[in-house]
Amino acid sequence: MIQRFALLLILLLCSASALAQDGIHRCVGPDGNPLFTDQPCAALQATPVAAPSEPSPNLQTPTVTEPPPVLCASSVAELRQSVLDAFASRNPNRLAGLMLWGGYGHDAVVADIRSMSALMRQTLLDVGEDTGDPPSASSSPGDAGTPPPRATANPRIVVRTVADDGSGAARETHFNVVRRSGCLWLRNSG
Repeated sequence: MIQRFALLLILLLCSASALAQDGIHRCVGPDGNPLFTDQPCAALQATPVAAPSEPSPNLQTPTVTEPPPVLCASSVAELRQSVLDAFASRNPNRLAGLMLWGGYGHDAVVADIRSMSALMRQTLLDVGEDTGDPPSASSSPGDAGTPPPRATANPRIVVRTVADDGSGAARETHFNVVRRSGCLWLRNSG
């Protein structure tokens, strides 16, 4: 009788621990740090991360047509390329993944994601870095006396698109570049 009770207790404990394991959510927080929580990631304004799975040896790996997103840009050039990749795939979520969302309220996040979706529908002209220094009128490209553009303490990414008013004029959207947790992130400059 005692053996049956002990066996039943062990089975109950094993099943309870298995159920508890299912309740753990793996997320990346708005600050870029990993989170392990019993709450859904969305409740914490975090991005869910799928647990790594073992590929079956009998299945072929699917062909990836678009490059994987850069999860941590270490330079402004990498961040710029990630913005270009987001536009190439017309994926506003990919652009949103480059944003630093800490300190935003719910309404501001929703408004920014809507503006990113609208931005993705426009024709992209260029993604560049705003140096903050307009070129002088006396210098022309290629002058030997012209110093190279200097790096600024607070670089910005400028996305140039065709305005959606039908005028064909260029529209610029500026993003501040912020270093946080060893990565470079976009921050809405508005």
